[in-house]
Amino acid sequence: MAKTAGLKYISLTMTAAVVERLARAASTAIVVAAIVVATPTGETRAGQQTAADDSVRVLRGTIDIHVHSDPDNVPRSIDGIDAAKLARSKGMRGIVLKNHYDPTAGLAFLARKEAPGLEVFGGIDLNLTVGGMNATAVEHLTHVAGGWGRVVWMSTFDAENQVRYSRENRPFVSVARDGDLLPATKAVIAVIAKHGLVLATGHVSAQEGLMLVREGRRQGVEHIVVTHAANAPVLMTVAQMQEAARQGAFIEFVGGSLTSADAAARIDRFAETIRQVGPQACILSSDLGQKGNALPPDGFAAFLLALRAKGFSEQDLDRMSKQNPARLLGLP
Repeated sequence: MAKTAGLKYISLTMTAAVVERLARAASTAIVVAAIVVATPTGETRAGQQTAADDSVRVLRGTIDIHVHSDPDNVPRSIDGIDAAKLARSKGMRGIVLKNHYDPTAGLAFLARKEAPGLEVFGGIDLNLTVGGMNATAVEHLTHVAGGWGRVVWMSTFDAENQVRYSRENRPFVSVARDGDLLPATKAVIAVIAKHGLVLATGHVSAQEGLMLVREGRRQGVEHIVVTHAANAPVLMTVAQMQEAARQGAFIEFVGGSLTSADAAARIDRFAETIRQVGPQACILSSDLGQKGNALPPDGFAAFLLALRAKGFSEQDLDRMSKQNPARLLGLP
């Protein structure tokens, strides 16, 4: 028994050490990436240190609604429990664990036990693995222990719009036909409304996204977000984002990797779009957790710092990374 207890202690210690080591290893690289994207060339070492300090401050109290983690069917940089521990160690208020093919309410339940004090939520992505537009699966989500299943993504990688955009020849999930939402889609929205869940539009087309927002409002859904509206395959126009915002939806902008070749241009485009839509209607998140990319908190901090360098005030950033995500998730 003593040997078993010792092994358990070593295992727990190693897990904590892994989280700490991952955080230290990523911090310098991500801060440098933020500087490259967000500031002019010739930044001094003192300026880099300031940015490193800022990356700690900018995360305090934030909520990242778009975190990918293990267990998954593709390589991830961190598992859900360690993602929660890392977020708590960075002073964040909460995270939403997303998986394209498996519900994450149970993972959120376990993560909360390992990272007490952190708001951790999960959800369900209505891809083919859960039956597509499956109201029964959404209903089941609400009965998982803890009740931390909060977000319903209206299909992503299996969405008809995604499959057509990717020019793939395979089955897909439809939300609408001939300009009208399908009965199964409306049934899912009814369950979302009944339980006060979050309707996230997923990878549907821009026009389908607007249809989901309107139907959600008609059925009484109070929490709606247009999933990474400016990214492919959604590609909403500014006018469409403004329309969704007028209907009461939040518009999500995701940082992703800031080391990619298009990062600087993407940040410029996001900054311009956010100003046109208005920070009061926008939510910032990381959409990170992919193997080889920044760990979610570090990439999220870099995204926030890059937008700050584009002239967004601390009040604007707080609105988009703290207050608006809290409202979306029904937090005070």
